[in-house]
Amino acid sequence: MEVKINSHSATNEKILHVHVSVQEPTKFEILEQSISNKQFHLFLKRSFDITIALLLIILFAPILITVALIIKLTSRGPVLYSNERVGLGGAHFKCHKFRSMVSDQASKQTDHKRHLEHAEKGILHKEKNDTRITWIGKIIRKTSIDELPQLFNVLNGDMSIVGPRPLVPFMLKPFPEFKEIRCLVRPGITGLWQIRDREHNTSAEFMIEHDTEYIERYSFFLDMKILAETPVVVLSARGAY
Repeated sequence: MEVKINSHSATNEKILHVHVSVQEPTKFEILEQSISNKQFHLFLKRSFDITIALLLIILFAPILITVALIIKLTSRGPVLYSNERVGLGGAHFKCHKFRSMVSDQASKQTDHKRHLEHAEKGILHKEKNDTRITWIGKIIRKTSIDELPQLFNVLNGDMSIVGPRPLVPFMLKPFPEFKEIRCLVRPGITGLWQIRDREHNTSAEFMIEHDTEYIERYSFFLDMKILAETPVVVLSARGAY
């Protein structure tokens, strides 16, 4: 609030003018306050993340080991593909996935060049028939198995089970205000956007409405609702390629 006082005297009279200027809080400030008021829900969320991540790692251990061996034995390069993503508070972290593409990008120059051209515009290059994808890569992408290593990101505190999609920095560069808002919470393996609009996954623009709504409505119970709907989306393989 800004107050300006102007005083004018005319003969024996004094006229006092008071100008009051009130600055409206920004969308970010409103949502930041909303999130800070939900500490109990955030405590439940983190406790749930650690418990479920540990249980799923144990449950899926045979799949994790099998996929890792197949990737190692059928193509050159590391088992995991780890790249930089934007997390809580804008901090960058290494997000882990099973490698689904050839590691020698030079051997697939056309698709790699197209990827770089799209990145300059904040768009993630993604095609169904991308020549860089290996045969096992097609299977683990279709079934979302490639994202299982992100359970270790959850344990580490970089991610949550539920939240906005963890995006690479260049995808958020054209949307600085949106970046501030979505960095109020940890990115998630699944989320509101993933169960609603998974087909449109090449630009942050398609996620603005869903991610903002998630943060506005955030509660531990909303997370449970999203989690309950996730298996149907995964089994449909909608937008997974």
